[in-house]
Amino acid sequence: MDSFFSIYVWPGLIMVAQSLLLLVCLLVFIAYILLADRKIWAAVQLRRGPNVVGPFGLFQSFADLLKFVFKEPIIPAGANKSVFLLAPLVSVTLALATWAVIPLNENWVIANINVGILYVFAISSLEVYGIIMSGWASNSKYPFLGALRSAAQMVSYEVSIGFVIVTVLLCVGSLNLSDIVYAQKDGLGTMVGLPNSFLDWHWLSLFPMFVIFFISGLAETNRPPFDLPEAESELVAGYMVEYSSAPYMMLMLGEYAAILLICSLTTILFLGGWLPPLDIAVLNWVPGIIWFVLKGSFVFFLFAMVKAFVPRYRYDQLMRLGWKVFLPLSLAMVIITAFVLKLTGWA
Repeated sequence: MDSFFSIYVWPGLIMVAQSLLLLVCLLVFIAYILLADRKIWAAVQLRRGPNVVGPFGLFQSFADLLKFVFKEPIIPAGANKSVFLLAPLVSVTLALATWAVIPLNENWVIANINVGILYVFAISSLEVYGIIMSGWASNSKYPFLGALRSAAQMVSYEVSIGFVIVTVLLCVGSLNLSDIVYAQKDGLGTMVGLPNSFLDWHWLSLFPMFVIFFISGLAETNRPPFDLPEAESELVAGYMVEYSSAPYMMLMLGEYAAILLICSLTTILFLGGWLPPLDIAVLNWVPGIIWFVLKGSFVFFLFAMVKAFVPRYRYDQLMRLGWKVFLPLSLAMVIITAFVLKLTGWA
């Protein structure tokens, strides 16, 4: 009995506690990321943004949470009620489940599996089902058209993201996300005799892939300028147009969790994860989780700024960019990377 408790029960309880801690921290961080998104957009437009609820508006997201929770949910008369309510739950569950394999620091990961990147890619690919369910169950032409647009958009850019990940895996030789971070301790900088620094990270050696991954991440998460499924001038609110109160909040929560996931993957694949920008004593004293959060926040800042100065694409331009530009480029980079690694033996 004691061996059963020590082998199965106790590790299970620890994993549940770690999962709850991660989810609480993630949800609080999403609340402030949402506030930061609004503040950055307001600063670009030379206005204040949310600044009333709490000091500097820091409690605005929590006030919005209470508003959504206490509002009455309205379900259209012709909607499929069960699927209509299940879709937001599917979206937010899948978006949060991907964080189980994200290493926030050295040995700070709930499940350090050897196929972590495949797990993330598989679970994130399933998120399209929540969007299709919400659009179909609403029994309205606008949400259904928005869901089809979003599904086509996500599938199109997942192809490019997959090839980008393949180039990184060729350089690392492992599907483990922690190994991808460790592999960036050595790179172009150390090859020319420099100490370990940000020049060793993959953003420099795979810069075209870094750009493609960043732009594809915008399209994958329906961020401007690729927010066509929910463009106000075209489809009102896309697949979420019939949702209100808590179900709408859950759809938006899943969307922002997916945005943070893309920011974290960008940090892990190209920006060295929790590694400091310079391998010197002072910077090494800073905990790795701080560097991870700072890098992820910087990527999100880029996400927010793109909305400010890039006009919205037409849908045909969006598809042309994904299939006729990014797909050939990413496929060519896979071949070039494999050729260079084989020729030089750097892998």
